[in-house]
Amino acid sequence: MSLHRLVLIGSLAAVGAFATVPAQAGEVDCKLHFNLSGWSVFYKTASGNGTITCDNGQSMAVKIETRGGGLSFGKSKIENGVGEFSGVNGISELLGTYASAEAHAGAVKSSKAQVVTKGEVSLALAGTGEGWDIGVAFGKFVISR
Repeated sequence: MSLHRLVLIGSLAAVGAFATVPAQAGEVDCKLHFNLSGWSVFYKTASGNGTITCDNGQSMAVKIETRGGGLSFGKSKIENGVGEFSGVNGISELLGTYASAEAHAGAVKSSKAQVVTKGEVSLALAGTGEGWDIGVAFGKFVISR
């Protein structure tokens, strides 16, 4: 049997093994749909609202606030942003303060992507908006009711 064929058979076996492994018991996939606007002159602040929905039928209206410092200047607005949470046991785990760090530059229409974390929960954020900003910021991303 050729080496190419052995590699192919081994790859297919590995894919089959992963396909049969069930997701962790109780794991729920949740998404955040949000709008956010703010400004920064050394201190960065933004606020908005959103809705968290999960594949188990849970949903919750939430408030969002971001705060931070660093070398940051600008004004921005994100509409129809989307965030995806890492697998969690339920929607109640998603409220709280997430740590963030970012580097950014944009003018007029721009896109933004960022990952924030809270313990073992991660939230990958993406959105398109308007405004202008430049700099480096760090701080927190807070989701509350």
